[in-house]
Order: sequence, then C-alpha cells, then structure tokens
Amino acid sequence: MNIMIGTWAWGTGNNGSAMVFGNKQDPKVLEESFNEAVDLGFLKWDTAAVYGMGTCETLLGNLIKGHDDIFISTKFMPDKKYKSGSLVRSFEDSMSRLQRSSADLYWIHVPNNLEENIMEAIPLMKDGRIKALGISNVSLSHIEKAEKLLGDNGLKLGAVQNHFSLLRNDQQPIIDHCRANGIDYYAYMVLEQGALSGKYSAKNHFPTFSMRNFAFPKSKFKKIEGLLTDMKELSLKYNVDQSQIPVLWAIGKGAIPIVGITKPLHAKKLFEAAEVNLTDGELDILTQKAADTGIRQQGIWEPQ
Repeated sequence: MNIMIGTWAWGTGNNGSAMVFGNKQDPKVLEESFNEAVDLGFLKWDTAAVYGMGTCETLLGNLIKGHDDIFISTKFMPDKKYKSGSLVRSFEDSMSRLQRSSADLYWIHVPNNLEENIMEAIPLMKDGRIKALGISNVSLSHIEKAEKLLGDNGLKLGAVQNHFSLLRNDQQPIIDHCRANGIDYYAYMVLEQGALSGKYSAKNHFPTFSMRNFAFPKSKFKKIEGLLTDMKELSLKYNVDQSQIPVLWAIGKGAIPIVGITKPLHAKKLFEAAEVNLTDGELDILTQKAADTGIRQQGIWEPQ
C-alpha cells in the first residue's frame, strides 16, 4: 500500500496532541508503534516543524537513528509576511531535530509568499539537501506557478499535499494535473481526525477540549451516520477495519494518503488492508453518500 505515516498526533504543547486531538501520547507506545510500522514495511514518514512546535520532529529523529531506509518528509510554515532566510533556518532546525543532513521531501506548508520561498529553497535543492520539494494547501494556479518557477531553474516540483477525504472531495482536477505531470499527490486528513474511523459517533464523541471537537461537533456526526453504515458494510465484506475504508477510497481516487498512527494496532490495520482494492462502483457509492451529507470540511489553517 502506497501510504505515508503521519505524526501530527505525536507532539506535546502548542499544536500538539492534547491541544488538537484531546489526548496525550505515551512516548513508549509511540516507539512501539514506529517499530511495528517499520517492521511491516511502512518506511515513509511525515512530520512538520509546527507539529508540537518541533517536538514531533525531535521524537521521530530519535526513532529513525540507524534507519537509513526511512523516507523523511517535513515542512516549513511560512509567515504571512516574507522574511528572508526563514525557510533555510527552519530547514536547518528541522534537520537538527531529525538528525538528518537532508530531507527526502520538504514542504512549503502553506502558500504564503510562495514564489519567494521557492526561490529560497532552490539552492537547497541544487546542493541535494532537499531531494524533492512539495507545496501544501494549494490551488491549481499555485501549482502551475511553482512548476514554472522551478522549471525555469532546471528543477521539478516533486509533490502536492492537500486536504482530501470523503468529506472534502474537491481535488480531482488537481489530482489529474499531478498525474499528468509526474507530481505525487498526497492527501492529509483522509480520516478527518478520526471522524471517519468508525470509532466515534454522536453518542461516543471527541474529547470536549480538543480542536477536532470544535471542527466536528455532534451535529455533523448525525449527518454522516448513513456514510458510516456503508463503510461498515464494506469493511465486513473485505474483512478489514472500518477505519481503512476512507484510506482505500483515497487510494482509489489516485492519492497517496498520509495516515496518522499512535498505537501498534493502527499499523497492523493498515497492513491488513494493503491488498484490498475497492471497485469503481464502491468508490462511486461512497462518494455519493458522502456528497449527500452536505458536509465540506475545512481546517482553520487552510487558505481556501
């Protein structure tokens, strides 16, 4: 299964697990989760400087020591106003925390001052410290602008990462463009921070004091009951956990999902679904059932 493992829920403090997801993580369990995932062949790992304000990168950096086969993806969060040298400084800080000299994939997290930040990344690409550059939370016009700027400098855009899920299904033109131009398309929040996992419902809701509780209140859970029922039926048909159906849907739509794990069992569930492919008809049914909910999820950080 072509997926990337996400670590947003690993960090502490500001923008960390307790604040965003409403629960604290045990570093020992996270280490067990990492080891289980790697043993099962999940070698692509994603993090960001703002996940727990560096604490995710530090934890992941300690775990990947000695694992030269681990593919590392991390991100720079630009300010609204361009500050010369910020991308380079953030990159160097990230590499220090990750204990790496280069990033396999380095993202500009939001398209603030996109052209200036791409220009700042170009020397790092040319000297091999950034092996591939990606842009996140972007429109098609952002992508085309980045492609031209990099192309003029003899380089290529490596990847795009946007919010894409059954409840945020407006990305097909971008996915098609990426496919046609050899750009990897990564989807984040395919499980909508757990709302589509099958674990939660209007009765069994998110932790009260968490960002995801405000983003997905009980009223929304009531609207997706039919979708969750269809997902459950498909999970029984294929003998996989219900949480894997949105992941398989995203793969069927041409995306590389970024899936967060915080327990060894999460990695096992991903692995168990690795050989499953939903049919075109099943993809269409899920897509229509999701559209019928009338829900379009959007993070407060997303520019559109």
